[in-house]
Amino acid sequence: MAKSTTKERIIEAALWLFQEHGFHAVTVDKIVQESGTSKGSFYHNFKSKDELLYTIHDSFITYVLDKAYEAYEKFLTPAERLYETIKSFVMMFDMYRAHVTVFYQESLYLSPEYFQAIKEKRDNYKKLMFKMIQEGIDQGEFRPELPVPITAMAIFGMTNWTYKWYKSEGTYTIQEIAEIYADFVMSSILTKEAQEKKEYQRFFLKNKKK
Repeated sequence: MAKSTTKERIIEAALWLFQEHGFHAVTVDKIVQESGTSKGSFYHNFKSKDELLYTIHDSFITYVLDKAYEAYEKFLTPAERLYETIKSFVMMFDMYRAHVTVFYQESLYLSPEYFQAIKEKRDNYKKLMFKMIQEGIDQGEFRPELPVPITAMAIFGMTNWTYKWYKSEGTYTIQEIAEIYADFVMSSILTKEAQEKKEYQRFFLKNKKK
């Protein structure tokens, strides 16, 4: 296993401290002590505690945005793109659960400059989701009576709360949870004709090998 870099150790320490004590109660000195590094190392990697908080937020938002763009480029149909995007979003909670927890607890403390940068990426993700759903309707794959904004926000609302209850040692793996969420969504929004397509049977748990 590769040894953690100094930057990674600082981030890991900050994640734990921010979750336990809150952003404002944690000083750079505490982060340095917890990470076993030095102030010089801290300021070599981060301009400030604000930039560290931004880096924590940016890491998982960049990951899901990149995965969504990747799905859009790799797959040809709106249904495939949406299915893969939902799965990648849910899978993120296994890799970045602590980051997401800190985001929801401490995002209000981001400085305006950093808050705007995060907001732009979140807005881009939302726009891409809207685009996938609209294209699915336009191409006859998704039910046209379901409004695009409500459909997208319902998906976000359902998946975002995962960080609150997901446990890596729980009954279901993150892969299984991702497939359950994706089944929920695809079963709900695909037209009857699209649901019957042979190439889309992989979307549904009932068709997966036991």
